[in-house]
Amino acid sequence: MPTYQIYGLGAALVDTEIEVTDLDLKDLRIDKGVMTLVDEARQAQLLRTLSKHVAASKRASGGSAANSIIAASYFGAKTFYSCRVANDENGKFYLNDLAEAGVSYYEKNGEPSGTTGKCLVFITPDAERTMNTFLGISETLSVDDIDEQALAESEWAYIEGYLVTSATGRPAAIKLRELAEAKGVKTALSLSDPAIVNFFKDGLVEMIGDGVDMLFCNEAEALQYTGCDTVETAAEALKQCAKAFAITQGAKGALLFDGEQFITVAAHKVTPVDTNGAGDMFAGAFLYGLTNNMSFQQAGDLASKAASVVVSQFGPRLRPEQHKELLG
Repeated sequence: MPTYQIYGLGAALVDTEIEVTDLDLKDLRIDKGVMTLVDEARQAQLLRTLSKHVAASKRASGGSAANSIIAASYFGAKTFYSCRVANDENGKFYLNDLAEAGVSYYEKNGEPSGTTGKCLVFITPDAERTMNTFLGISETLSVDDIDEQALAESEWAYIEGYLVTSATGRPAAIKLRELAEAKGVKTALSLSDPAIVNFFKDGLVEMIGDGVDMLFCNEAEALQYTGCDTVETAAEALKQCAKAFAITQGAKGALLFDGEQFITVAAHKVTPVDTNGAGDMFAGAFLYGLTNNMSFQQAGDLASKAASVVVSQFGPRLRPEQHKELLG
């Protein structure tokens, strides 16, 4: 039996969620609904401008793959995460938060000097999430941050598409996939964000290589990546780069491909409050399901339920007891 069910590689960002209005975003010249990379000065300026909003904000360890790994861990999966944080207050907070969630991590990931990455997550009244991210030292994540022994002892390797933006993170993602393939570890990757697919498609193609075992994306990302006009034609095109995949479609549920057939997953009607982390939760719950002998249909149903619960409250995580309730 593998020591770990899921090994993740991705950014380490301390998230701060802030409730704003559409007018706030317009006034601050922030593109709504996507992730935008910013420098530390811009992030500091946004925090100063929104100082009254920040007073009611919450801090949590984040990053797309981290959210998925933490979700899987709370469901009961044995997980491992490779990232890069600095030896600062936020870095210590981040690694401690991983440990409290039951996630093992590469101890060398917290040694460097510098600044731990931070993400401002703006939540508008329509529940849409907009992110302005300062990667900090996370931008220098590299092949040195891969724990090959832990990877060899894992069932799945999960990679976030956001790594495509980093000159060192992209080669690390490619190296992890290649190592996983050589060691017989299954590979999974998320496309992460429509803007990422739009501006970094060539890099994502390189990260995917000859194909991954599982691909996660939403409908907009699937259309952007394949250049197709409909989700049906995009799904056919995705067969060329993934043995299996999940296309999330918000209120319409999700479309899965298990390698042989298409499977539809129903959405669960809720009043959306905060869509931040919905896709991450779907991926984490789905991979938990696959590593615990669930069928694609069962894993998809669990993932859809988990994503619906997370969007009905603030923050990209569920409480531990909510994970237990979802498992019945």
